[in-house]
Amino acid sequence: MSRVLHGISVDVEDWYQSTIDASAPLSDHFRSSTRKVLEALDAGGAKATFFVLGLAAEKDPDAVRQILAAGHEVQSHGYGHVEVFKLTAEEFRQDLLRAKGLLEDLTGRAIFGYRAPSFSIDHRTPWALETLAETGHRYDSSIFPIKMSRYGVDGYPPEPRIVTTEPGRRIVEAPLACFHWLGKRLPVGGGGYFRLLPYPLIRRAFGQLDRLGRPGVIYFHPYEYDGAEMSSFKGRVSPLVRLHQGLGRKGFAGKIDRLMRDFRLGPLQDVLADLLDQLDRP
Repeated sequence: MSRVLHGISVDVEDWYQSTIDASAPLSDHFRSSTRKVLEALDAGGAKATFFVLGLAAEKDPDAVRQILAAGHEVQSHGYGHVEVFKLTAEEFRQDLLRAKGLLEDLTGRAIFGYRAPSFSIDHRTPWALETLAETGHRYDSSIFPIKMSRYGVDGYPPEPRIVTTEPGRRIVEAPLACFHWLGKRLPVGGGGYFRLLPYPLIRRAFGQLDRLGRPGVIYFHPYEYDGAEMSSFKGRVSPLVRLHQGLGRKGFAGKIDRLMRDFRLGPLQDVLADLLDQLDRP
């Protein structure tokens, strides 16, 4: 068992609405898949952070209550799953406040963590961390520390840290996990990377993070626990999208099960506890 506590997080959203059409209503798929995730975490003895989309909380408030009752951390995934770089600073602020208020009403607790849809805080949104801090968010986990085709910041520091915005506010940033292999920085944060990578390589990556004493933040979605969704989906999407979005789903849950056995995993509020405590110091 590892000595480092790594962060495990779940982005609660619906596959079609979040991936294909942000204007579409949410289907019922995420309800049953979220409950599968809760069962798996309970069996593995791990607590996680659930970044809940506001639309998902509106459609299934009981799911939010069940997540909380199971002892997990509930934080915000924004309201409508629109990438931050498609919003103005004021639109982003309103999206944040709408999701924060909704989740606080449901949970009776302060919502102070955030993950952007599709990791869309990058060089196009230099104002985003300031807006998060200004609206009462104390940590963010939206920055992908590798430049990918749709998101990511090349060369971003891979370890969690306190960021001071230009106006002087402070917020903790927890980037997604990456590791070094053959001289390159590679993603191992979850999602599609977990679906495609063989587990021995994932285990090697987190072993490297353990040796460095650096916590890794992983993420996944409830729909990745639904291996049959792509074959049963009746909507119009291309064969390539069906292949890309369905590839590796059947083995995904088993990889998370093994990770829970091999490493210490917990909610981000625990992983970031020391940094969050430093925010309150002069």
